[in-house]
Amino acid sequence: KGKKFELLPVPESLAEEVARYREQALERVAEHDDRVMEQYLERGDVDPELFHAGLRRGCIEKRLIPVLGGAAFQNQGVQPLLDAIVRYLPSPVDIPPIAGVNGEGIRRADPSEPFAALAFKVVTDRYAGRLVFVRVYSGTVKVGETILNSSTGKKIRLTKIFRMHADKRTPLDATAAGDIVAVVSSSPINTGDTLCDPKAPILLEKIQFPEPVVFVAVEPRTEAEQDALEDGLRKLAAEDPTFRVSVDETTNQTIIAGMGELHLEVLIRRLREELGVQALVGPPQVAYRETLREAVEVEERFERQTAGRGQYAHVIIRFEPLPRGSGFRFTDAIKEDEIPREYRAVVETTLRETLTNGPLAGYPLVDIGATLVGGSFHPVDSSEIAFRAAAAGALHKAYEEGTFDLLEPIMEGEVITPGEYLGEVLEDLSRRRGEIRELKSRGTVQIISVAVPLAETFGYATQLRSLTQGRASYTLRVTRYEVVPERLKEEIIRRRGY
Repeated sequence: KGKKFELLPVPESLAEEVARYREQALERVAEHDDRVMEQYLERGDVDPELFHAGLRRGCIEKRLIPVLGGAAFQNQGVQPLLDAIVRYLPSPVDIPPIAGVNGEGIRRADPSEPFAALAFKVVTDRYAGRLVFVRVYSGTVKVGETILNSSTGKKIRLTKIFRMHADKRTPLDATAAGDIVAVVSSSPINTGDTLCDPKAPILLEKIQFPEPVVFVAVEPRTEAEQDALEDGLRKLAAEDPTFRVSVDETTNQTIIAGMGELHLEVLIRRLREELGVQALVGPPQVAYRETLREAVEVEERFERQTAGRGQYAHVIIRFEPLPRGSGFRFTDAIKEDEIPREYRAVVETTLRETLTNGPLAGYPLVDIGATLVGGSFHPVDSSEIAFRAAAAGALHKAYEEGTFDLLEPIMEGEVITPGEYLGEVLEDLSRRRGEIRELKSRGTVQIISVAVPLAETFGYATQLRSLTQGRASYTLRVTRYEVVPERLKEEIIRRRGY
């Protein structure tokens, strides 16, 4: 389906509309390209070759974005899309050279340059094993050669190189700058790792992945299936960096976390259908966060006498709220002679490790700053253990004295519905604490721009289909965290057993 296609004349009923859009396209490209503008003003039209060249320049300079119609489900419009990618998007030689982290090292898209590549995807192949997709930025590498994984500092040997086409693999003897290939290596390569020539090391910018926002508990149906479940989850986590697997220390349950309800549903289905592992799955839970509402300064002095030797550490730390999305920030604001540098590093490390369990409901603490403003040490009795205990004690004292808020993930996106169901859809979004940002009409459909708490979106796909007889659709993604209303905060804390 979709393999064979033919180009037909524009129907008479659409000819006028097509001509109008063609004129708009010519004008838009002419605005960004002097040669297109000159010919357009002289002749009222533009040669196709000149138009495509102007559009390509606009794409490379990030000033124009072509939009093509199609339907992936029906494989419609695939060929024009692929043609447009080749015709308009930049090749490796059209873009600036890639630079290493902090500008250390430059690699041009040239096979004669030192080898450098970035791993961007990992898949588990039934026959080839662990396949790692890499983009080769520079240089050449052959099967059997040893390269450096500069992200881990380990040398590895490439045992196989494949050119991939869907699920078909073509073995290659070598790969060069500009290629996207799949490789098999002697040691594991993870998503975001930099591969390079050991004689010319470089570290490329690592791919940043968002933190999971939804988690569920999973368990095997029988104890005999525990190993198969763990192995299956390990394979899925290796392929998807936004999928996390952990074990709850208090309940000993296996917890899986992802970017949304649908994300986890797809992974559970893959676990069942591709890996043959059946699992019992609990209800989805929201990955809430906690944060400090107002600044608080605490002082903690740790003094102990053990086995004839004392333990002493003294810290004064000011905790303060930070803007949303800031994470944790530690600032050292004391004099060099107050606390030695090695003990200050222990204070920072301890705070980072302890922030995983907040005071309200045990969720991680975020958007909080800690400034070491004072303290003291003893030249004989002070130790890393003592300062670790003092830092942990200071944080727990801040838990007792400070005021904290609960944060929830907020999703933003669009709901597209036929006009006759608009009232029901808006009413349902209102019940879900949705904030309507914008309402636009496009033909017979209404497009609702909305922000809604993630906790309120569970089961939304089913509800939306029910309200609109299956004719509405939506796209939502987590964009930020916001404070949970006070009435809901108490309920969430109570459900957590705090």
